[in-house]
Amino acid sequence: MISDLCGYRHIMGSPLGAFLCPPGYAGPSGLRAIARESSAVVEAARLVRRTACDRVHRRDTPYAGSRPTRSLDPVVLVPGFMAGDTTLLLMSRHLRRLGYRTYRSTMHANVGCTQEASYALERRVEAITIRRERKVTIIGHSLGGLLARGIAARRPDLVDGIITMGSPMLAPGAVHPVLAFDLALVIALRRAGLGSMMGEDCTSGDCARLSWEQAQAPLASGVGFTSIFSRRDGVVDWRSCLDPAAHTVEVRTSHLGMAFDPVVLDAVAGELAQGRERRTSEVRKPARLAVVPDVSAG
Repeated sequence: MISDLCGYRHIMGSPLGAFLCPPGYAGPSGLRAIARESSAVVEAARLVRRTACDRVHRRDTPYAGSRPTRSLDPVVLVPGFMAGDTTLLLMSRHLRRLGYRTYRSTMHANVGCTQEASYALERRVEAITIRRERKVTIIGHSLGGLLARGIAARRPDLVDGIITMGSPMLAPGAVHPVLAFDLALVIALRRAGLGSMMGEDCTSGDCARLSWEQAQAPLASGVGFTSIFSRRDGVVDWRSCLDPAAHTVEVRTSHLGMAFDPVVLDAVAGELAQGRERRTSEVRKPARLAVVPDVSAG
């Protein structure tokens, strides 16, 4: 029945290729799913309260203890479909207050060809890695997470780890019909010659298939992977976020709210801290000396 639902959406004119919605997955549908996304208002209010409390705490904390330890670990934030870097600005500020060096993806709106976006992001990550002389952690929201995973698999020499939020790795096509409509609109604008936006090849052709295959490629053993998901997600099938290669973290947040809900901010910060601790322990690990046979004379 679930696979029939996926097929039904494609018959009804979804721009997404059927292969992007394997049997067993189905995106949210109906007004109830969209209504769940309205909780983003409540989640934003939680952030406002948290920010106010943090401001009071910093004001009451002695100066010597008010500044976090500055980390040299670079973190790149990648927005979701139809979103730009500004949607992750609040998360960036939060991580900066914790001492991380955050960087934008330089995407004004994530509506371009996924392959072009992937390689542009790779060049961005490479430049930051060279500048900071250390690997980068990529945090991706929704489609941004799929791009992050593809780069992590392709360039483990650049990426220390990735954290994805509401990213449907296993079934990118299992989305709410409203999102499919937005995608169809973007394709129509591409046909009209308005900018270098996603075309049909990016959603149902070779470009889409290649992008998905890259997002499913195996990761090197040293690359960390955390997938944050929510059963309340009203945009994607939450089950498609359960990548077997990932450490999964469940939150009770809307899809949109993952960009700023304090619950998610804390989860992201916790995963970054664990990654930092892992790197520190590896540096402190004593070198293993091979056993050298005694060749000294009698």
